[in-house]
Amino acid sequence: MSEFVKAAVDLCTNAGGKILLALAVFIIGRIVIQKIIGFVEKRDALKKVDPTVGSFAANFIKILLNILLILSVISILGVPMASVVTVLATAGLAVGMSLQGALGNLAGGIMLMIFRPFNVGDYVQAAGEEGTVRDIALFYTVIMTNDNRRITVPNGSLMNSNVTNYTCEGKRRVDLVFSCGKGEDIEKVRQLIADETEKHEKVLKDPAPFVRFSGGTNESMQFTVRVWCRTADYWDVYFDLLQNTAEQMGKAGISAPAIRIING
Repeated sequence: MSEFVKAAVDLCTNAGGKILLALAVFIIGRIVIQKIIGFVEKRDALKKVDPTVGSFAANFIKILLNILLILSVISILGVPMASVVTVLATAGLAVGMSLQGALGNLAGGIMLMIFRPFNVGDYVQAAGEEGTVRDIALFYTVIMTNDNRRITVPNGSLMNSNVTNYTCEGKRRVDLVFSCGKGEDIEKVRQLIADETEKHEKVLKDPAPFVRFSGGTNESMQFTVRVWCRTADYWDVYFDLLQNTAEQMGKAGISAPAIRIING
């Protein structure tokens, strides 16, 4: 009987020691992981290289470190790694079947990093949403709208939808159509509109502004305007041309001035 008690005490002592050690490693490990992630985010070490890669990598590093910590704790508890691998493989198959959407989002996040249809800071339209990309995580992408709404879009949806990136190129074209009464002098109206495009300091000279008579109806004539500008200046050029041209047409006494917006 005494030998049984002694064996039981030894077993509890050994198990208790392993549990305490595993608990200590887990607590210390969590603190270390938080310090590492906090250091990386505070110093923006990864984001200085590439904001998009930095955001994705920070999430990946956090998950990887936590997985390593859990495996270390399991090893300390004395659980055979072969058994752990077998359990994980079985559980992974079951979880994979039930979390196909999540795995699809993870695959989508990886594909976003490879093909890079957009980066953090780009203004995009995708998966029925439109706004500025704030963050690209492992499973989802955060988009901020113009009215400051935060939209979380699954990466799988982004990879399976058309993506329009408005800011990835250095230049953009502003397209407008102005119209006036049927009896106006075509060249006079065309030249007035051309003068407004040429005098705008943010309109690029190359490619040259395009202003041409482009048809009309029984009551009006239409003039197509196409000008190029830096992407950052798009909205300034867009609204300035709308206002300035309309004002000049009114001052010149041109009948029935109107504007039809092609894109915006």
